[in-house]
Amino acid sequence: MTDANHFAGTALASMTTLLPHPLPPCENARIALFAMRRMGANGLGDARAAHTLFTAFGQGFRRPLILMRALMADLAGSAAGTIAIAPCCCARMTPAEAALLSILARVETAPDTARLLMTDLLGVRRVDGVLTSAAAVAAAFADEGRPVTG
Repeated sequence: MTDANHFAGTALASMTTLLPHPLPPCENARIALFAMRRMGANGLGDARAAHTLFTAFGQGFRRPLILMRALMADLAGSAAGTIAIAPCCCARMTPAEAALLSILARVETAPDTARLLMTDLLGVRRVDGVLTSAAAVAAAFADEGRPVTG
């Protein structure tokens, strides 16, 4: 094995360890992921996140945008540790990102599962407020015809 092949193999193994999940097949989940990544990296007022939601939802973009901002603020304020997010260009997801999308997909249909995922993600026992924010985001997406599925 050449040095270049060894490096490429090592880099790939390292990347799949840090980013073990592929992007979700659901376009709506990918929109939510992009907005979460942008807001997580650049702040709640990120213009690209707002533009993405505007493009996806048209005139009905305000509710998903504001609720996504509220969810991100709740996550940041409630987490016992850091929540790992990947850069927007990554074609794979961190375990935390996969958990967040699973929560959005399951909060209405499997609330007990969503609660356990949120508890694990945040590292705290009381997750009702953040779970309510996630339910509001999921409802906003669904009400605009873009349900997040997992």
